[in-house]
Amino acid sequence: MTVPTNNPKEFRQFEYCGWQQSVDQYHSSFSSLTSQTIESLLDSVNAARDMELLDIATGPGYVAAQAHKRGCKVTGVDLSDAMVAKARQLNPQIEFCQGEAESLPFAESRYQAAVMNFGILHLAEPEKALGEAFRVIRSQARFGFTVWSKPEKSVAFKIMNKAIETYKNSEVTLPEGPPFFLFSEPDYCFKCLQNLGFKNPSVQEIPLLWELTSADELFDAFYKGTARTGGILRAQTSKSLDNIRAAIHQDTASYRQNNRLLLPMSAIVASAQKP
Repeated sequence: MTVPTNNPKEFRQFEYCGWQQSVDQYHSSFSSLTSQTIESLLDSVNAARDMELLDIATGPGYVAAQAHKRGCKVTGVDLSDAMVAKARQLNPQIEFCQGEAESLPFAESRYQAAVMNFGILHLAEPEKALGEAFRVIRSQARFGFTVWSKPEKSVAFKIMNKAIETYKNSEVTLPEGPPFFLFSEPDYCFKCLQNLGFKNPSVQEIPLLWELTSADELFDAFYKGTARTGGILRAQTSKSLDNIRAAIHQDTASYRQNNRLLLPMSAIVASAQKP
């Protein structure tokens, strides 16, 4: 079902290098946004005290930290060892390790639940990762993941994508991954989970609000704090970047309130159960 990646190994290395250099900016810019889905994500797998839970693509460990507060016995895993180091720094009481979502370093049926907060967007082989989540959870356990809704419901992506598409240098080529908004279609989530053997799939859309100081912070969030979009931006000429930045300033003007930038966003929480 997934549109194949031309070279999964190349794209995975591209993502790895991107996240290795984006940790601090991601933490400062995106933590307030991506953390807004955590409670709904944990609820989708019935996360509760003493549950053994795996947080896949844990990043700085935001979901793992909240699951720990619920009393879960949490393990966090991430491709980027820089992200793992950040997660350990922020949450020394939680176990974190380095590993690929498409080839999890855990035994079959090891966990009572698994979650992935926006990680599937950055995988070379997302269906393989969903299959790995299926493998490592026990019978009757649930797996849940989040993705962004389509750009028309997520203003930051709409503004960034428009600016990039309008002013990017078309000669720039980067490793190609699966479509970024592939899982933004609820029907696709249902079909994918069911084809992998999951049952009782559920999809919930959650409205979010991203509060930033300025259009420049939005630009920096993507330029310095992401792998795929940041990779595109970092490959541009200075003239292209100036034009992109100017377009972002123009298109965010209507979202300013009391010297803050308030961007409506939306996310999808998808979950299902292993028979």
